[in-house]
Amino acid sequence: MRYSAFSVFLNGLRGNKGWQPAWRSPVPKNHYDVIIVGGGGHGLSTAYYLAKEFAITNVAVLEKGYIGSGNVGRNTTIIRSNYLLQGNNPFYELSMKLWEGLEQDFNFNAMVSQRGVLNLYHSDAQRDAYTRRGNAMRLHGVDAELLDRNTVRQMLPFLDFDNARFPIQGALMQKRGGTVRHDAVAWGYARGADSRGVDIIQNCEVTSIRRENGRVTGVETSQGFIGCGKLALAAAGNSTVVADMVDMKLPIESHVLQAFVSEGLKPFIDNVVTFGAGHFYVSQSDKGGLVFGGDIDGYNSYAQRGNLATVEHVAEAGVAMIPALSRVRVLRSWGGVMDMSMDGSPIIDRTHIDNLYLNAGWCYGGFKATPASGFCYAHLIARNEPHETAAAFRLDRFSRGRMIDEKGVGSQPNLH
Repeated sequence: MRYSAFSVFLNGLRGNKGWQPAWRSPVPKNHYDVIIVGGGGHGLSTAYYLAKEFAITNVAVLEKGYIGSGNVGRNTTIIRSNYLLQGNNPFYELSMKLWEGLEQDFNFNAMVSQRGVLNLYHSDAQRDAYTRRGNAMRLHGVDAELLDRNTVRQMLPFLDFDNARFPIQGALMQKRGGTVRHDAVAWGYARGADSRGVDIIQNCEVTSIRRENGRVTGVETSQGFIGCGKLALAAAGNSTVVADMVDMKLPIESHVLQAFVSEGLKPFIDNVVTFGAGHFYVSQSDKGGLVFGGDIDGYNSYAQRGNLATVEHVAEAGVAMIPALSRVRVLRSWGGVMDMSMDGSPIIDRTHIDNLYLNAGWCYGGFKATPASGFCYAHLIARNEPHETAAAFRLDRFSRGRMIDEKGVGSQPNLH
């Protein structure tokens, strides 16, 4: 069933009894051409593009929980392509272009809102760094605009421009950046993949990976053994757990990233705004709640919850940028398990096992990368060669000394 204004009207006349389930709940087959471990945004988008772009439809997506229970439903919904380095810039711009046509592509309202992303700067050195980033963006055909203090003040008068420690001098703006409804992305990709014949199997945890003669033959799951021709890992913060099943040690760590939402307020933040003197980012949802986040919890964890010290740290940064936040009540918080790579950039590559593929190490960039990640990963799986846009995201780049350190802080996951 295609969604349209007419179908909404027609089903309204019928008491909304004509809607079909968005995707099936199939019994697993004995064998698939491709099994994708992980039913988050990256796993679902990979399945969708495998079917749509490469006509590979004998595919199963295995999710240990329910669709939307992982990081794809546990983030602050921001999309952007304001990256500096050669490896990252074209990739995230591809993702932005896919976001811009996504709703028409898979016929689902993902609430793509290109409200603009502003990165504040607070010093001459930071201004120069953002000037360099903006120039790199424009050289790649990505929109970027450097705003002075007065322009930012007119747009965002509620910021603390005269903070003694962190005076705001201006911002780098990408107008095409913004937000997308996170769980709608999962639902849309799941529906699109299912409509093309992909089996989405929920509550199906992979417990081990079976190998014979140096190749993967299938996976043991909570619903029994399922054979496959190719196995693709897209397990986000649990990537290390799944990789251990084939005795593979990954150059990533798992950390918790907390996010928060406030009580509903009248609209006053029209954009996504990030604090340049600390790690804090905020936007306002359609319901009026402020959605914000900051740094990861510093210790390794597989739990979807964080600690109060980080809550306080994020709140302090927020109040330093917007003093009025001190009077706003936080309604709830949640945590996503982040697969933090050694250089802060992702991995999309084949592994040392011929028919085993890896998609991991997304750090803070996972949600915004969802369309391009799925597209490039599907290309790799289908053709056994990397897509040109993701060619730099090799697993062996750490041993080759070809790191993609966007922040320039070194090879330590918790710094990214």
